[in-house]
Amino acid sequence: MPNASKVNSMFARIASRYDLANRLLSFGIDQIWRNRLVEEVDYRKPTTVVDLATGSGDVAFALREGLAKSTVIKGLDFCAPMIDEAKKKQVEFQEPEIEFGIGDILDLPLDTGLAQAATISFGYRNLEDRHKGLLEIRRILDPENGHIFILEFSQPHPVYRPFYYFYLKRLLPIVASLITGDLPAYQYLCNSIETFPDREGISSELEQAGFKEIIAIPLALGSVALHIAKA
Repeated sequence: MPNASKVNSMFARIASRYDLANRLLSFGIDQIWRNRLVEEVDYRKPTTVVDLATGSGDVAFALREGLAKSTVIKGLDFCAPMIDEAKKKQVEFQEPEIEFGIGDILDLPLDTGLAQAATISFGYRNLEDRHKGLLEIRRILDPENGHIFILEFSQPHPVYRPFYYFYLKRLLPIVASLITGDLPAYQYLCNSIETFPDREGISSELEQAGFKEIIAIPLALGSVALHIAKA
């Protein structure tokens, strides 16, 4: 499992160029994945949504745009410089309704049963203890109508896999280091993706944490997956 302090330090270093790197390295497809996440959240009509590992806030802003205006949206991240970036964009986008703050998924500063939806996009992989994180997310979800949404890298279709990992291991770190000036951060990214469980593995982790009605939706030829489960 990743070391939390090292992950925090890594994201603090790349915070100011994080968005640019994401757009370029995913060829803009990350916006399509984010839109699919918002559609699935909106389908369940939650009244309170917490975006965990919110980073610079892209998912929180997409949720604000795609959900009913009456929906309460909170964005939490354990890396202060990333929250600083989210708050800068909040001023730029004039979206004062989103509540951004510091929050570690392993010990969330939220009341039990507060949220009807908890989203985590490309942050689940970085948890130091994924089982503990899932239990904590389940704690803050409404036991009657709460859902978790995990958008995360996965293991691609076998035919696509050699090309995917060539890009991931050989090209992506070099391009990312030119954008951010931080080669080790993206070497970590590539290694963490390669060793991460597939859709069945994450579904099993959700089940072990007590989640029900688990759905796993493959995206981008399986290289990304959206897991949805009921608390």
